Amino acid sequence: MLPLGDVSRRPLHVPVVTICIILINGVVFVLELTGGATFVTTWSVIPADVAAGRHWITILTAMFMHGGWLHILGNMVFLWAFGPAIEDAMNPWRYVAFYLVGGLVATLAQVAASPGSTVPNLGASGAIAAVMGAFLVTYPRDQIRTVLILGWFVRVTVIPAALLIGLWFLIQLMSVGAVADVQTGGVAYMAHVGGGIFGAVTARLFEDPERTAA
Repeated sequence: MLPLGDVSRRPLHVPVVTICIILINGVVFVLELTGGATFVTTWSVIPADVAAGRHWITILTAMFMHGGWLHILGNMVFLWAFGPAIEDAMNPWRYVAFYLVGGLVATLAQVAASPGSTVPNLGASGAIAAVMGAFLVTYPRDQIRTVLILGWFVRVTVIPAALLIGLWFLIQLMSVGAVADVQTGGVAYMAHVGGGIFGAVTARLFEDPERTAA
């Protein structure tokens, strides 16, 4: 399932932060392509290093890195599908804080699950999972235009946010402990679970009452 966007509402404000996050991810990906394996291993999260109190800055840098074209394109499509509405509900400054803390919590969840791992972890998935968790709580009844891909069968349809995000989260729970290889690094499912739970639990705390009441 590939979400394309919310057909139930249009944000009242231009999603400046979401656009900037996408642009930053694109710039960092170019740096990865030019910097090669050295750049990736230097700035990715190595759980064993973080658990030992080293290279904490990689928790931030890895949040904007990706392991390949499909990885970054998939993540940015998901962010664009759910990010604008949550940014609109929170306001830009709260949304920035929410996104970054969500990514931090997601990474620490993976480190806690595999503190001895030396497999590089990278990607915006944990922070985006937080955004999806917030969307699930804030707009569960919204209809999401989605591309369904089942083998050779491809169809664009509309799916309730609660069902789409719920199925996605269930898949992450079933996959905990596995790491998907993406070139030189990996995407940890426990980070997705941690980010999703964080987003669902804290969404209301970050929302701007003046915007949600409008």
